[in-house]
Amino acid sequence: MPAEECALRFDCAGCQLYGIAHIPAEAAERGVLIVVGGPQYRIGSHRQFVLLARELAEHGMAVLRFDCRGMGDSEGEQRTFEEIGADLRSAVDAFFALVPPLRSIAIWGLCDGATAAAFYAGCDHRVGGVVLLNPWVRSESGAAEATLRHYYRARLLDWSFWRKLAGGGVSLRQSAAQMIATIRATRSAPSAGAQPLPDRMLAGLQRFEGRVLLILSGADLTAREFADLAQGHAAWRRVLARAQVQRRDLPAANHTFSRRIWRDQVALWTREWLRSW
Repeated sequence: MPAEECALRFDCAGCQLYGIAHIPAEAAERGVLIVVGGPQYRIGSHRQFVLLARELAEHGMAVLRFDCRGMGDSEGEQRTFEEIGADLRSAVDAFFALVPPLRSIAIWGLCDGATAAAFYAGCDHRVGGVVLLNPWVRSESGAAEATLRHYYRARLLDWSFWRKLAGGGVSLRQSAAQMIATIRATRSAPSAGAQPLPDRMLAGLQRFEGRVLLILSGADLTAREFADLAQGHAAWRRVLARAQVQRRDLPAANHTFSRRIWRDQVALWTREWLRSW
């Protein structure tokens, strides 16, 4: 199905935001808003967001990808993923105004873009679903535990590590010091003040009654940290066990799904999920 690509400008708190809308000739009632995570442009790593938007649009789904305030072409001061709720609402408003057939949208986010989507989704009735790829739930102890469990254990079982160690290519003292520092981090007490990020994301998903597609990479510590968190806490297990939640795993994929085979699989899962409800 042919799709038009058009530039879009809209206001957010007095700042002009810019995006690209992908609009099929006959748009479905459900569209997709891509929220960009981290300090990057709406194109995405290795053009991932462009390619995903084009594929979904070819199958009849309108897509909007845009730059939040302070990023890419958009005006304003740069904000963290926890401060872009107004940007998302302005983008949703502009998307619905541009594509009249829309009745609901799914928000698609990678890393802290996924976390931002989880924060926002329960606050807007127009959001029917979220696609969360390798969500960012970083804490010092969680990151250290994931590093110990998935990085250091793999190194200790890797014969190339021992060959390098025997040949002097690896400093035993330095490696031991790094491991000890990591172990100490797993035992550190949480800082006082703000509620921990994992708890805030959990609260966001508990509020959200729509559909969730969770996609995790196997070769990514961010994904491993999330998986460990979800498995180790009863409240997380309950949320992810709900009937409206689907999980997909790509064991060999890295954080940004940089190979074509991984990117295509993510796009296929997204498309199938969107059509399943």
